Amino acid sequence: MQDNVAAVYVPGSKSLTQRALIAAALAQGPSLIRHALVAEDTGHLMAGLQELGARIEPVAEGFAVVGTGGVITNKCHKIFLGNNGTALRFLTALVCLGRGRYVLTGEERLCERPVGPLVSTLQEMGVAISCRNNCPPVEVTANGLKGGRITLTDIESSQYVSALLLCGPYTAKGIELTLEGNIVSTPYIDLTIGVMSDFGANIIRTGNRHYLVGTQHIYSGRDYYVEGDASSASYFFLAAALTKKRIRVHGVKRESVQGDIRLLTILEKLGCRITGGETWVEVSRRQDLASGDMIFDMGDMPDMVPTLGVLAAFRKGRTMIVNVAHLRIKESNRLAAMATELNRIGIHASELPDGLVIEGGITRPAAIETYNDHRIAMSFAVAGLMTPGLSIADKKCVDKSFPGFWQELKKI
Repeated sequence: MQDNVAAVYVPGSKSLTQRALIAAALAQGPSLIRHALVAEDTGHLMAGLQELGARIEPVAEGFAVVGTGGVITNKCHKIFLGNNGTALRFLTALVCLGRGRYVLTGEERLCERPVGPLVSTLQEMGVAISCRNNCPPVEVTANGLKGGRITLTDIESSQYVSALLLCGPYTAKGIELTLEGNIVSTPYIDLTIGVMSDFGANIIRTGNRHYLVGTQHIYSGRDYYVEGDASSASYFFLAAALTKKRIRVHGVKRESVQGDIRLLTILEKLGCRITGGETWVEVSRRQDLASGDMIFDMGDMPDMVPTLGVLAAFRKGRTMIVNVAHLRIKESNRLAAMATELNRIGIHASELPDGLVIEGGITRPAAIETYNDHRIAMSFAVAGLMTPGLSIADKKCVDKSFPGFWQELKKI
């Protein structure tokens, strides 16, 4: 490879790792999950799944999992999930397949993140389940999950949908799920369906928002490879766009099943050149970023908003990011956090009811507050490549999804 190309590597996808762990833990027989993400979030999920009867061991390639065959145990009724919202929502549905009392809880911020719509849906199925003010802790007295017809309307998290679909093969009647109104982050539902199919489930999509999950085909153990994390790769795509360096990101591909890879389309629109192969994507920029007023609907890739927000700070013109009101219930209130920290570095930014408006300009050094949010930390770390004197508080928060981030960033 030419000397003027920086090469970085990203870990396995957090979204795919967690979905594969759920399927493998429910499956009949052993699975090998290769290139899995090893991070705080996946650690909390694996600990929870082990409490529910799955056997999970680290091996050279990733994780070896011996599934429960859908027979959920109750070794310890209290399950602590840190600030892993995905695990909280997935396990809220999964423990309903078991028997007895379970309590799902986590850090203070997790107990501020909503789970009410999922709890209400499970109550409609006859589950004895409750939460406090629509948030964890979640208390369940489980006696199996009957399934049936479900309608979800105007939900703020696609994880409710994924949680129900993942458990569908082990319900008494299967699941017929209909979505209505505004549904955010729909590419993550596609990820879930893909993993379910890979593990042998029978799921039928009729129309755009109607799903049927049968009970004739439960999950079977398998060898599953986790592709690289497109969300983690985005910070190096951003670095290429800002620094004009050619950066090759190993572990991802342009044809990824992950919705966040679509950030590359935005970067192309703004003037970047994208090339790639089966296991890598290279980003470079030879001209100024496109200027002028632009609007980006990020409803299908909300995790890319901090990345795009930092890019907007260095672009001439006004950037409006819309359809992401649900970012207020992520690891932090990401809309407030981004507006505050962009202003801290001298960029005028303000919240919209469903997003952000950012005026590109001249940045200044500052100490960035991360709000214990990995995506805030990594996005502003890249801004630091362009703004000498910019520092990041609580660098360890990136361990949630990308423990090796700082080492990879040094390569640039």
